[in-house]
Amino acid sequence: MILLCLLAGLFCVAQEMFKGNASYYSDKLHGRRMANGERYHRDSMTCAHLKFPFGTMLKVRNPLNDRTVIVRVTDRGPYSRRFIIDLSRAAAKKLGIIAAGFSQVEITPFHPEVVPYKAEEDSLPEVPELNLQYTPVATYPDPVWQRDSTDTE
Repeated sequence: MILLCLLAGLFCVAQEMFKGNASYYSDKLHGRRMANGERYHRDSMTCAHLKFPFGTMLKVRNPLNDRTVIVRVTDRGPYSRRFIIDLSRAAAKKLGIIAAGFSQVEITPFHPEVVPYKAEEDSLPEVPELNLQYTPVATYPDPVWQRDSTDTE
């Protein structure tokens, strides 16, 4: 039973990575609207995928040169069965697939677990301590009708 659970766990982890061919957008598409409504910019780190939701971050690795890039899904496609992802020109350039036109890649969903910036404890500026002691408010004279007859001013 334990062996079966272990194998099932390995199978689930193995399904997180997808392998296939990647192509990249033509420069003619620069400035056109993508499926999510944004305009395509060839220098952005975006991609098109058929199944992942818009905004999903994907880690794409080229196994031939071991370069990786993180892209955001902003469009739908590719609609050819030969390819599993379309990359922006900048992402394709970082992966080194511009000359060939397409390349075998490995895709894994990227879930950032680290806060991009977190200040170290010793680098924080010192904050002066606040004096939060109670100070009585100004006292006002009692109204005439609340004074004792013995009170004199």
